[in-house]
Amino acid sequence: MTDAVPSEGTPTPPRPSAPELRAADADRERVAEILRDALAEGRLDMAEFEERLEATYKARTYGELTPITRDLPTAPGAVPSVNMTKEPVADGSWASRITGGEGSSTWAVAILSGFQRRGGWTVPKRFTCFAFWGGGEIDLREANFADREVEINCVAVMGGVNVIVPPGVEVVVRGMGVMGGFDHREEGVPGDPGGPRVIVTGFAFWGGVGVERKLTREERRALKEERRRQRLERRESMRELQESFPEDAEDTHRHLTGGHHDLMRGRSDRHRDRHRDRRDRRDRRDRYDD
Repeated sequence: MTDAVPSEGTPTPPRPSAPELRAADADRERVAEILRDALAEGRLDMAEFEERLEATYKARTYGELTPITRDLPTAPGAVPSVNMTKEPVADGSWASRITGGEGSSTWAVAILSGFQRRGGWTVPKRFTCFAFWGGGEIDLREANFADREVEINCVAVMGGVNVIVPPGVEVVVRGMGVMGGFDHREEGVPGDPGGPRVIVTGFAFWGGVGVERKLTREERRALKEERRRQRLERRESMRELQESFPEDAEDTHRHLTGGHHDLMRGRSDRHRDRHRDRRDRRDRRDRYDD
């Protein structure tokens, strides 16, 4: 047996060159970061920045990404280029949380009861839930996502479902309510570049589906610590101001007192000079009369 050889006239499919390779979200984010730096440094005006940023997120291959930053330096003397080598994404970034594959849970039911999906679970491309005289909570703040765009289909009959999303997630609500409704307050809020898109669909009859945006526990803790640090800084500034106030008041009093003394001394000197002039004129007049 011989190895199969392509027959004459049947060309071997060419391997794609690097510019033809598909770009990932992390590649587009690197280019977007270069554009943001260029805007901050004044190398691009707002119109050019918006045009290039739009082209960045529309780019599908390395060949489409590379020209966008060709005339922008990333460091003194360096020529920017798209990294063709895949590197580990930063832990906690959206790129690391869009994992692909299947979800860890694809459905949930609450009949005269409740359900929860929260913590580090993986949201599938389509998650379906049903609540009848019950309620459910779908918390996406610490979740991973099987795809860049996921759908959560909620059916609430005399019950309710609450969907919690973290900041940076784009929300689209397409559900229909009959004597019930869907919460549209978070719809239209722009998401982070590279962040997931959550589509909430379904049906509510004498029930409701709510959508709210909350910080994670870690983010709330960090925000609390930042506010506490700012309060301590303000308190320290007020203490320093109070400590320096007596000295400043004393200096001000000394300055005002010195100025008052100078003013009174000047008035006394002018009064003495006028008295001396009157006396001299009187003496001259007396001598003249004699």
